[in-house]
Amino acid sequence: MTLSLRDFHWTREPAGFTISDSKVEIITKPHTDLWQRTYYHFRNDNAPVFQMETEELFFSFTVRTTFESKCRFDQCGVVMYLDSENWLKGSVEYENDTFQHLGSVVTNNGYSDWATTAIDASVKSMWYRLSRREDDYCIECSTDGLQFHQMRICHMWQGGGKIRFGIYACSPEDSSFRATFTNMELTECRWLPHDGQQPDKE
Repeated sequence: MTLSLRDFHWTREPAGFTISDSKVEIITKPHTDLWQRTYYHFRNDNAPVFQMETEELFFSFTVRTTFESKCRFDQCGVVMYLDSENWLKGSVEYENDTFQHLGSVVTNNGYSDWATTAIDASVKSMWYRLSRREDDYCIECSTDGLQFHQMRICHMWQGGGKIRFGIYACSPEDSSFRATFTNMELTECRWLPHDGQQPDKE
């Protein structure tokens, strides 16, 4: 499978960006984010996302992120953004000079959830792999690009047909930072079929 950055398009541009054949750099705008309703009771839908379209039902998209985040909730990572109420993302979100949140958000029909684990604030690079099996999705992460670990398996209610996927970066508070994306690769699905209990018969 081939991946060309010429096939990617912005949904909202960041404060600044540069794109080459193998690298994307994003400078975030302050007060940009993606979140819908749950717990906080606000709706934020202004983060820039850089995505391509596909109707392929089985694939994996891998990307390496490096980041100079420094303010609470600064984040960058992998995304599948369909519309304001249906999307998923995986990222490292800066918290303070001690720890960060490595996590994922899944938003279905206008409600977000957030699952995290704490990692050291010294981490400034992370790999992600987003895999699709029809309308089910898996986000994995890796510190070396070789050994990936599952972050989230989810179902996307609007994710069964043509989708868009790619990268994003944002700064929900009064901040701006540089996020760099490299080693982007589109492959056959590396999230293998389940080996265990058989699917229920319809």
